[in-house]
Amino acid sequence: MNDYERIAGAIRFLDEHRADQPDLATLSARIGLSPSRFHYLFSAWAGATPKDFLQCLTLSHARELLRRGENVLAAALDSGLSGPGCLHDRCVSLDAATPGEIKARGAGLTLHAGVAESPFGFCLISETLRGICHLSFFEEGGREKAIAAMRSEWPLATVDFSDDHAARLIEKIFAIGANPSSPWKLFVRGTPFQLRVWRALLRVPPGTLVSYGKLAAAAGNPNASRATGSAVGGNPISFLIPCHRVIRETGISGHYRWGVVRKRAILAWETGRMNP
Repeated sequence: MNDYERIAGAIRFLDEHRADQPDLATLSARIGLSPSRFHYLFSAWAGATPKDFLQCLTLSHARELLRRGENVLAAALDSGLSGPGCLHDRCVSLDAATPGEIKARGAGLTLHAGVAESPFGFCLISETLRGICHLSFFEEGGREKAIAAMRSEWPLATVDFSDDHAARLIEKIFAIGANPSSPWKLFVRGTPFQLRVWRALLRVPPGTLVSYGKLAAAAGNPNASRATGSAVGGNPISFLIPCHRVIRETGISGHYRWGVVRKRAILAWETGRMNP
């Protein structure tokens, strides 16, 4: 069991027993570690103590973030990519495949792909000369299924596998800090509406939440919340295109393609680093 699996188990328990406000001894016993070891591991991983992390999982906290997010998002939309972003994903450029490239289904394209461990478990990453084209999380034992899903996006492409190369990319992606002069380049295929939604997502600052309705408005169609949800669900590049920052109008976190527990873990991880 790796560190993320231990933390994910603790998050599941916290979510199920949030009303009971479980203490450190209860949490550490749940995942089979001493209280001191669990506190150290959790704080190092999340950037926050288990007690502070528990607050991030409450509905009132989610609603407060949503209220804050409306104002912060408006400011970000008015000023491009400015805002409180101190993580790498404030430095992302998105390049869309042309209709001809989409029709070619990857023919003549080489994908450099591999599997690595991230703070949120195993992930599969793939890049081309145009940029990163796929990033997905999967559970242990799900490597082949993840690869099949990636291949389905670019079925005629040549795939060159290197887990070492993937590990180097993932280490940089999840590192703290950013170099604005060297942004991450993403290469995606999608409809014009999907592209507008994904570009709007890039303007949602780390540690901030946005509702589907607000995101639809930011993408230029305030009445398209359902279609916006589909576009969010079809995002091929997790974390860098931050669909984990979208929640329902009620403040509930809602669906996440790579698991609700992982979504909450990413949000709390970001919040801990934005508010040390």
